[in-house]
Amino acid sequence: MTMLTRSLVSASLPFLRGFSSAATSFLKTGDILKRARIFTSEEVLDYSKVSHDSNPLHFNSESAQNAGFEDRVVHGMLVAALFPKIISSHFPGAIYVSQSLHFRSPVYMGEEIVGEVQAINIREQKNRYLAKFKTACFKNGSVVIDGEAMAILPTLAVEEENTL
Repeated sequence: MTMLTRSLVSASLPFLRGFSSAATSFLKTGDILKRARIFTSEEVLDYSKVSHDSNPLHFNSESAQNAGFEDRVVHGMLVAALFPKIISSHFPGAIYVSQSLHFRSPVYMGEEIVGEVQAINIREQKNRYLAKFKTACFKNGSVVIDGEAMAILPTLAVEEENTL
């Protein structure tokens, strides 16, 4: 398989690399960038403060269970924030211009989620690149969120992950 695949994991997890060469890689159609992440109760609380989304499904197990969930759920938009993180960490200065999302299954605190963006179309536009990505988050191999994103990239050179 000649497809560029990078598995990048948050600081709390060991790094996984899909490359053995230090040569510069350039994004092309079909390439995939990944990042794994585990969401914590503290992050859910912080997100709630910023977004003003204080739905009890995120904080109260009984409310979540009464609504048909196993336990408290991570905000779907917090999980979907993996997509711009993956793109901007490899293309500093990227401008995230659109995102469609479908929430397929709940994400619970403490579960490992793998976010993935796959380049499906790239067009040069005024010395920059308009890239369309297929986006998906997985839990135990099953899709929990999917959609598409568009971003304006300053270059097609894929940088090592910026963890800021």
